Amino acid sequence: MVEFTPLCVPWERRLQTLVVLQWVGCWVSMALLCHVVFIGLLFTRFWIISILYAVWWYLDRAKPWQGSRHIDVLRRWAVWKHMKDYFPISLVKTAELDPSRNYLTGYHPHGIAAVRAFTNLCTDGTGFPSLFPGICSHLMMLNLWFWAPVFRDYIIIGGMVAADKESVSHILSREGVGNLLAIIVGGVQEALDARSGGYKLELLNRKGFIRLALMHGAALVPIFSFGENDIYEQVENSPGTWLRWFQDGLQKVTGGSMPLFYGRGVFQYSFGLMPYHWPVTTVVEKPIEVQKTPHPSQEEVDRLHQRYMKELENLFEAHKLKYNIPRDQHLEFY
Repeated sequence: MVEFTPLCVPWERRLQTLVVLQWVGCWVSMALLCHVVFIGLLFTRFWIISILYAVWWYLDRAKPWQGSRHIDVLRRWAVWKHMKDYFPISLVKTAELDPSRNYLTGYHPHGIAAVRAFTNLCTDGTGFPSLFPGICSHLMMLNLWFWAPVFRDYIIIGGMVAADKESVSHILSREGVGNLLAIIVGGVQEALDARSGGYKLELLNRKGFIRLALMHGAALVPIFSFGENDIYEQVENSPGTWLRWFQDGLQKVTGGSMPLFYGRGVFQYSFGLMPYHWPVTTVVEKPIEVQKTPHPSQEEVDRLHQRYMKELENLFEAHKLKYNIPRDQHLEFY
C-alpha cells in the first residue's frame, strides 16, 4: 500500500521538501543535463552561448585545483537552513579550532550522497562559521564532476575542490592559515556499502591523507556523522552479487560509483529518491597535532594512521549512546 502525505502538512515542511528536492535533482541529473544543453545549443542559433562559456571554462579550468571560489552570500542563503531542518542536521563542536592553523579532516561515513558533508561544510546551514570563527572550509570531491559545464561553477562557489594533491598543496600551503580541507576518506567504494544501521568504514588502507597531513603539518580532525547511512536504503549488493560486480567494474572504468538507492517520494512516503526525515548529528572531534614532515617515512605514516583510527573509534564510542546506537555496536574498518 502506498502511504500518501497528508494534506495538512505545514508550509514550512513543504518548503524544506522543495529545497531538498532541488538538491537531489542537481546531484542526480544536473551534470548530465548541463552536458546535453551545452552540446545542444551548438546546433541552434544560440550557439554563441556555448562558445562563450567554453572560453570561460578554458580560462577558469584550473580553479578546482586552486582553492575554489567562495561566494559567502550564496553560502548564507536561507534555503540551506531549510535543507538542514528537513532531516534535521546538527553540528556538534567538541573543541576549538585555532584560526592561525590549517586543518585536514577525514569525514566519515560517505553515505549514499554525502549530503551532510555538503550542508555542514559548503553552506552556512548548520552554523559552521559561528561555531568555528576564522575557519574557511573546503570539501574535496571527484575530479570528474568538474568536467560538467555550468555544474562545475555551481559546486566551485560552494567551496568544493578537486580530489587531488595539487588542491591539498594549494589550500594548506599557499592560502595562508585558517583553512579546513575535508576529505570523505571512504570515497565511492564506501558508498556501495552504506547501509542503514551499518558502520563499516573504508579506512584500513586509506593512508594518503595521513601522508599529506604530515607533509604540510596540518592538524588532523576526525569528523563523524551519526545517522548518515540511515537517510536512504540501498538495493542488496553484497560482494559476489551480479549488481556489485557491475558497480565495481563501473568504478574501475569511470572512477565513480553508482549505488542503487531509494527513499521516500515528494507526495508519498513509500518510495522515491527523496531522503528520509532522519536526524543526523555531525561531531567534530578535537584536532590531532601533526609535526610537519616534508618527507615522511612509511613508519611515520602508519603510526599516525593508527592514532587517527583510535581517535575516530573514541569519538564513536563517546557519542553513540546519545544517538540511539546500541552499546554493542562498534566501528568496523576494512
